[in-house]
Amino acid sequence: MDIASVAGLGLCFGMVIFGIISSGGVSAFGSFVDVPSAIITFGGAFFAVMASMSMNDFIGGLKSIGLVFKAPSYDTPGIIKQIIELSNVARKEGLLALEETAGNLEDPFLKKGLMLIVDGTDPELVRAIMETEIISIEARHKTKISFWETVGSMGPAWGMIGTLIGLINMLKALDDPSSIGPSMAVALITTLYGSLLANWICAPVGGKLKANNGEEMQVKEIMVEGLLSIQAGENPRVIEEKLKSFLAPADREASGDGGEANG
Repeated sequence: MDIASVAGLGLCFGMVIFGIISSGGVSAFGSFVDVPSAIITFGGAFFAVMASMSMNDFIGGLKSIGLVFKAPSYDTPGIIKQIIELSNVARKEGLLALEETAGNLEDPFLKKGLMLIVDGTDPELVRAIMETEIISIEARHKTKISFWETVGSMGPAWGMIGTLIGLINMLKALDDPSSIGPSMAVALITTLYGSLLANWICAPVGGKLKANNGEEMQVKEIMVEGLLSIQAGENPRVIEEKLKSFLAPADREASGDGGEANG
């Protein structure tokens, strides 16, 4: 569970509730609930996005909100240690000895790259295959990120549409002054809903998915560079220093000392 996402979204909602009841009391909360406004804003925004993409991408985009609440499982220093261990095995026993080790790897991307090396695949071809897979993974991630960015842009737009509908209905009833205030309030609620959809849900979800994508891409780049270095027969110590360069200075010590100076 990603505590930051859960706490952040929950506290944002709490700030809105606090703003509502701080001046008008708990009873004021009911004034901010309007079903037709919610249908226009949320329904219009999501259905407009549905019209702009395939149904599979739309459903996948909706489901991707669950990814925000899962803590990323990438242990970058741990992966570097694992690659250094593989390089030590290859240096002492040869690349073919890695075939048995590959069976114990949990990451399918790393396992695939290692098997390509064991099979004697040309280094340039290994890089091409691995980078093609990285591009494909990132493209799928970007589809989900784009979903939330598009919903975020549609929310305020459909909120304004709902506001215009409410204003038109209000202007038709100007002969009844007592209805102007309530009608104006209902009209403005759709704008509020659109802003909440964009800034409370879509912007944080899209931002977190971008951050997770960036972390995963970095890990996979480390794997590619590590595997190609192993295939090239580089010293484990050199490989370790090369891979540590991907990390922030504060994180480099966490990767430990897995290399052997002389192999």
